Amino acid sequence: MLTRRMLRIKAFKVLYASVEDRSMTLKGVEAGFAASCEAVRDLYLFMLSIITALTDAESKRLEAGRRKFNPTQEDLSPNDKFASNALAVLLADDPDFNKILSRKKLSWEQYDVFIREVSDTIRSRKYFADYMASPERSLKGDVALFKKIFEQEFEDSDSLAAILEELSILWVDDLGFALGACLKSLSAIAKTGRWEFPPLYHSEELLSSGKDADSDAVFSHRLLEGAFAGRERYFQMVFDSARGWEKDRLFNTDLVLIAMGLAEAELFPDIPVRVTINEYVEISKFYSTPKSSSFVNGLLDTLIVRLTEEGRIVKSQKGLN
Repeated sequence: MLTRRMLRIKAFKVLYASVEDRSMTLKGVEAGFAASCEAVRDLYLFMLSIITALTDAESKRLEAGRRKFNPTQEDLSPNDKFASNALAVLLADDPDFNKILSRKKLSWEQYDVFIREVSDTIRSRKYFADYMASPERSLKGDVALFKKIFEQEFEDSDSLAAILEELSILWVDDLGFALGACLKSLSAIAKTGRWEFPPLYHSEELLSSGKDADSDAVFSHRLLEGAFAGRERYFQMVFDSARGWEKDRLFNTDLVLIAMGLAEAELFPDIPVRVTINEYVEISKFYSTPKSSSFVNGLLDTLIVRLTEEGRIVKSQKGLN
């Protein structure tokens, strides 16, 4: 599930926290990292469960129409295509899916106002009108509808952002990734007709499909341990190289990113230097200052060259490209 880019981001955040709070130990850093990674999968589960919440809300709306004092013919014989969609039935009947939701206490029950808000928005969309007008009823068609909902209705929702922030501080910034994971699961459900609990690491998905992959769990542990243990040495290298900059003018975000890049370059001979530099430059664009990307790029390039000349960085044939 989690890609190397996401793992680097998670590692960056917890290592940054350890710089801000020097009382954090390596054990605390690793525990924080593990919790943050698992929280992404929890968010994925929470968002996927909105399928049944929206379907239940539609069923209740149709039932309320039937119970009107003077119901119309449309109220009495509504189009129940969405209310009876096969995707919601599949998830509602999946014991593993519901067991995990129950164990993790993930539920939309207290957010009925938001569910109604989303339901009203969906019903106003052309894609929904087209879906309801089509006589076809199939799991693939229902999945296609929900893929549009996940693509269009959630990422920019202020109401949803407030709910997620209330539920878990660890969910901040992860909605886009979780929605992408939901879309991936929906595509798989359309093909196989079943839901499968995704492995935490992307490498586990690759290995289970018979592909060759290095362990992302090992990668994460070594990166955290190496960057944490070597951070003072790496920071001093930055201080010595950033001429014209006083120590208190250097941003901790940049220092941590550079330290992680140096640790990765030293510890993983199979990862090309350019890949490592590009990864931390990209992360800096989202989590540091506007000028950080050029600073991180320049310092990492300079310091990696130095460490290579000193023999601290030795790349395998695979890592040279």
